[in-house]
Parts: sequence; structure tokens; C-alpha cells
Amino acid sequence: MLAASRRPRAPRTSEPPRRDGWRRKRRATRRPLINWFIIYPYMKKPDLSQRFGFVVNEVGRLYGRQFDQLSREELGLSRAQCRLIGQVAFSETGRAPTQAELAQHLDLTPMAVATLVDRMEAAGWITRRPSATDRRANAIELQPRAEEALLKAIEVGDRVQESALAGFSAAEREQLVAMLQRVRANLQADSTGASGAAS
Repeated sequence: MLAASRRPRAPRTSEPPRRDGWRRKRRATRRPLINWFIIYPYMKKPDLSQRFGFVVNEVGRLYGRQFDQLSREELGLSRAQCRLIGQVAFSETGRAPTQAELAQHLDLTPMAVATLVDRMEAAGWITRRPSATDRRANAIELQPRAEEALLKAIEVGDRVQESALAGFSAAEREQLVAMLQRVRANLQADSTGASGAAS
């Protein structure tokens, strides 16, 4: 009698019902990924060689690498060291620049400039003197050998320029430089406007 009054048990399923919903969600999220991998090889990829920013950066990288190689071989100076010498020699303020000013104009961190100055001072290329405008800072001045090296670095730059502009006519060279100067003026104006708006 007791056995007959028991209700039949529901058949057990292989997985709990809640896992079916989880599996469906997983399949739904997997489909877009599968579609993306199928479509991506057939998508038109952008041609970076036709983009102005890419070309300018690539030209600067190749130009700088060639100059660095020649200046190291002929002058014993890296491109970064030549840039620092040039910035000190042609300071816009008309006085010996401080390390902070060099960092700003060379687009380097103060720590990087300090390391560069330490090495160049130890090698006899530059000297540190107390700044006439800021007692807390040191002004950087060139030693005579650095002034001589600057002239040679300009000659190295002329050779790299000739290599880069091989095949260009005189008119094409003038036009190219004039157009790049316009681009620089536009970017400088944008930078000045952004800094003014921020202040």
C-alpha cells in the first residue's frame, strides 16, 4: 500500500536547466567573434604610406638614424649630443640656457637632460655655471671643442640632406621646405592656442 501511494519521480536530466541558459549566452557572444575573424581578412586595410603623419615620422626616423651613425663615426657624438650642442649654441634667449630650458626645447625629460649633461661635461664638451637669472639652476656653456664639433655636425647634416633630397630640383627643394614650414607654423599655432585655453 505504501509503495503504491508514492508519486513517480521526474526523470533526471544530464545537466541542470540553469546551465542551458548559460550555454546559449556563450554561443551568442561567440558568434560575433567568429564573424569578425571571417570578415577581417577581406576588409580594406588603411594604407599608412599615404598618411602625412606616418610619412613625416618615418622620414624623421630614417634621417635621424643616418645622421646618428655618421656623427658617431666622425665626431664621436650621438645625435642627441649634437642636438644639445646646437641648442646651446643657437639659444633663442641670447644667453646660456639652463637644463630645464634644454629639456623643454629638446623635448626630453629633465632626468634625461641631466644624464646627457653629466656625460658631456665629463668628456669636456660643455661646462656648468650658475645661471645669471636663476640661482637654483645651472647654465650650460660650450667648450671650444664643442664649437668645432658643431661646424662638423652641420657638414654631416648637409650630407644627409643631400642624400635625402637626391633627385629633387632646386625649385622642388624650396617648395618642399616652404610647405613644411607652413605645416610647422600651423602646429605651433594650434599648440599655442591649446596652452592659452588651458591657462
